[in-house]
Amino acid sequence: MAPEKTRTALVTGANGFVGSHVARALLARGDRVRVLVREQADLRALAGLDVEIIRGDLRYFDSVERAVKGCDEVYHVAADYRLWVTDPAPMYATNVEGTRHVLRAAAASGVVRIVYTSTVGALGIPHGGIGKEDTPSSLDDMPGHYKRSKFMAEQEALAAAKSGVPVVIVNPSTPIGALDFKPTPTGRIIVDFLNRRMPAYVETGLNLVDVEDVARGHLLAAERGRIGEKYILGGENVTLRDFLGRLASISGLPAPVLRIPYAVAFGYALGAEAFARAVTRRAPRASLTEVRMSRKRMFFDSSKAQAELGYEPKAIEGALRSAIEFYQSQITSRSAA
Repeated sequence: MAPEKTRTALVTGANGFVGSHVARALLARGDRVRVLVREQADLRALAGLDVEIIRGDLRYFDSVERAVKGCDEVYHVAADYRLWVTDPAPMYATNVEGTRHVLRAAAASGVVRIVYTSTVGALGIPHGGIGKEDTPSSLDDMPGHYKRSKFMAEQEALAAAKSGVPVVIVNPSTPIGALDFKPTPTGRIIVDFLNRRMPAYVETGLNLVDVEDVARGHLLAAERGRIGEKYILGGENVTLRDFLGRLASISGLPAPVLRIPYAVAFGYALGAEAFARAVTRRAPRASLTEVRMSRKRMFFDSSKAQAELGYEPKAIEGALRSAIEFYQSQITSRSAA
């Protein structure tokens, strides 16, 4: 019997938090991994990995076409993930037009399976309830340009699947763990907590998941997912107060006890955004999008992925500990420098 052919998988956004863990999971499975990254991309999350690096940009079809050629699977993880922008046009170009380019190039190349990484932010949540893949949602329900662009990109993936493109959609919740160099907004909460820059909080709810489980969920979606279906890759529903309490328990640092009313947080974000637009041109400490998002608890149900994919998320304490150790190492290394 002839040996099984080694699969070649393309991962877009592999230098990012989730993408780097997807690349690691593929390498651990024995796949050949190719990554598409921008010319000046930060590659620290890929350090030491045996991957083929293709320089390019999702906004340009020829870049994507070159990266996809010869691949068996495509994991489109890349996204412009910012909750505050002065100019949203590049975000839509990357998240929406870039997704169209990946789907078009992969379909033309005859890729066996495409996994599109969406977000639970593109899903609906019933009032006071828990969101599922089929909870109704619309573009008008999406606060901020990031969620709007991801909702639009998800619609592109669904339309492609209906036309016969072999794409499966995954909707990760809030991943936590090591290698979140940027960091993500949730990672920034952990960094601020460790640096004692979080004297108070606005209560909300979120679904936390180990980033390694999210990565494994991508591979399960490629292997077992049904074309055109969405799968929530989540973990545990927790309040922000509980999240901070767990960080305190692991780190030994005190958790903030002052809870800020929504109206106060909204007023602060309004002023912070105005100052950022007029003076700093950098993301404010709190944006209106973040405050608006806090009004709705982002609780989700991963039972469909568990039943159909065999997805089994672990308890989040290990991921919280990994995240804390990673950020503490980053803080230490910066201090030493």
